[in-house]
Amino acid sequence: MNIFVLEDDEAIGIGLCYSLKNEGYTVTLAKTVSQANEIIADKDFDLYILDLTLPDGNGYDVCKKIKSKADLPVIFLTAYDDEVNVVMGFDVGADDYISKPFRIRELMARIKSVMRRYSKEQADGRISVGGLTVNTNEARVFVDGEEVILTAMEYRLLLTFINNRGIVLTRQKLLEEIWDVDGDFVNDNTLTVYIKRLRDKLEVNAENPKYIQTVRSMGYILK
Repeated sequence: MNIFVLEDDEAIGIGLCYSLKNEGYTVTLAKTVSQANEIIADKDFDLYILDLTLPDGNGYDVCKKIKSKADLPVIFLTAYDDEVNVVMGFDVGADDYISKPFRIRELMARIKSVMRRYSKEQADGRISVGGLTVNTNEARVFVDGEEVILTAMEYRLLLTFINNRGIVLTRQKLLEEIWDVDGDFVNDNTLTVYIKRLRDKLEVNAENPKYIQTVRSMGYILK
């Protein structure tokens, strides 16, 4: 799972990233509102942890921008715990609120609680990654609201990426996941063709993919 952290205190930021990575999360850290805005403009994350007071603004405004893109989970991290700040945080769409100093175990529990709530909300089978939406109940795929028709193999390949979002998948791993979808063997060359076809259908510019990206000498990743 990909987590975005906005925290200007270097010691807290480093410690938080270290703890989250030890739990198996992928973490991206920003220290200012301007850095955060640049990062979130180009990429969606599974969860956002936002400090409230930053040197060039506040976490409220960053939360508003996140929620304007999609209903993505946000936890506020702040030194303030008075009622006014708590209410303001929820008013702009925050899903939870934790005050400094905090215990890592408590934060991890809150992360899992928030993500469980979002999992229940996605019980209708809809999974969204930016402008890409997959309705697993109906096996339908949409890009920016327009339906995209995939073959059974292309759909299976996309689900493999969706289910492993943020994780680099080797070609061997992909071959193991999709080789028998139609009872047919898929070799390495055929996999290359399927990935190209999938990109052609999902991407505005298949030469510079937004969703399925190549990780040189390693494999592919859905970000």
